[in-house]
Amino acid sequence: MRGQVTFAPPHRLSARSLNAVQPCGDRSHVVLRSRSRIACPPIPCCRCTLGVTAFCTVLIFNVLAPVFLLIALGVVLVRIRFVSEAFLRETNRVTYWLGLPALLFGSLAQSFHDAAGARALLFTLLAATAAVVAAAYILARLLRLPFSAYGTFVQGAFRGNLAYVGLPIVYSLPELPGTDGLSSRAAAIIAVAPMLVLYNVLGVSVLVASQHQISRQVVWPLVRQLCTTPPLLATLAGIGWALTGWPLPPALAQSFDWLGQMALPLALLGIGGALARTENARKWPVPAFAAALKVAFAPLIGWAFAHWFHLTEMETTLAMIFLACPTAGISYTMVTQLDGDEAMASSTILFSTIASVLALSLIVARL
Repeated sequence: MRGQVTFAPPHRLSARSLNAVQPCGDRSHVVLRSRSRIACPPIPCCRCTLGVTAFCTVLIFNVLAPVFLLIALGVVLVRIRFVSEAFLRETNRVTYWLGLPALLFGSLAQSFHDAAGARALLFTLLAATAAVVAAAYILARLLRLPFSAYGTFVQGAFRGNLAYVGLPIVYSLPELPGTDGLSSRAAAIIAVAPMLVLYNVLGVSVLVASQHQISRQVVWPLVRQLCTTPPLLATLAGIGWALTGWPLPPALAQSFDWLGQMALPLALLGIGGALARTENARKWPVPAFAAALKVAFAPLIGWAFAHWFHLTEMETTLAMIFLACPTAGISYTMVTQLDGDEAMASSTILFSTIASVLALSLIVARL
């Protein structure tokens, strides 16, 4: 064969690379156009497409399977009573107070100086969220829901599990360069941090508004809660450190990295445990509509905004992944605390989690 070629193991290939294949020679190898590298052993011409499809399927499975397998493991552990509810509460507490803040602080402290590269991605997420909220209010009216249930329905439709499902998926993907040299993982962290703040404020606001309880007595506890939220404090601290221009000491950087790696699997186990205790609502069509808005309408409208803001393919995929994440488990906690519809909230989480498997698979496949 002409030129120097090397074999590339399947696990090192991206889906984008696999799309750039062409027959080669009489026996037809799968060859990357951008690099003189053979992606797999010789494959007959009639099987080239099948070989590429198989590799893409394996890639999608390898990215998504760990996320949902850990969620399923959490369900099983609770069902067989291998772990108690108290254990899950403690692991969620460790994740909330240590793991996720460490991940946010460590990433922002080292990459926020390139935050301009994630601006368009953030604008896309904000615009898509606003569109979903508006659509959810319209659909709630068309479904003739009681006004007291509007907040639960709307929150379930827009509040995705960015930190505990979106980030693990992004971190499972190959790290790719983005705008202004910002990596895909760094861009994801920079965009997610303000979205977490928005979700907290907007989630409480729609629930309170549906109960006609907007008052000064409600605003102050909300502000106090936001000011003592560990992820928010870690976000501000990480940004502050980055603005000083000081490098993060290697020992601290490694410590934050380890804590961040601990947070994601523990969070997924916690989600599974929460789903194991979720009871289906008798009126399933309503939460099914909310789940459809969350995992289908949100990424589609996000794709439209991504083209409007001229996002790259990588950034568009990140936006769609975050927008297709299932409804966050914290939404159920907020509903119970603010007198929302608990049955609807729990069923929306369940339905959106199931539907997100298909939605996220389709999104990752477009890489």
